[in-house]
Amino acid sequence: MSDIVAIASDHGAVERRLKVVSHLQQRGIECIDLGVADGVSADYPDQAELVACEVVAGRVSFGVVLCGTGIGISIAANKVDGIRCALVNDVFTATMAKEHNNANVLAFGGRVPLYDDLHAILDAFIDSKFTGGRHQRRIDKISNLEKNSC
Repeated sequence: MSDIVAIASDHGAVERRLKVVSHLQQRGIECIDLGVADGVSADYPDQAELVACEVVAGRVSFGVVLCGTGIGISIAANKVDGIRCALVNDVFTATMAKEHNNANVLAFGGRVPLYDDLHAILDAFIDSKFTGGRHQRRIDKISNLEKNSC
């Protein structure tokens, strides 16, 4: 699959979403921008679902979701079977999200500071590779949790 990313935000992260889109496009990555437009109120679970469905269907390489803090939208995205969404604020967490957790969705907050440059965080995730091994065993356990209920 070519590099295609699905991205969406609620009204609390429009500006940061547009910065993500711009950077990805500069890297030659096609973006499916699922909104929202500036000034339009949106509920973060709805935006998370739009991106998660693109990822699970295999139409994109990965997804990016944003809300005011990144917390709510990451929780919502992780409710979709097959999604491993990581809320990241720095290069280290972005790298580990890919290398150890094989995250397929990144979450950012639009109203919270990042510890590293946004572009560096995105590049770290994109340029990292899943290391497999013992980490695959843990990913398998996460997938099993999606099938079980307490």
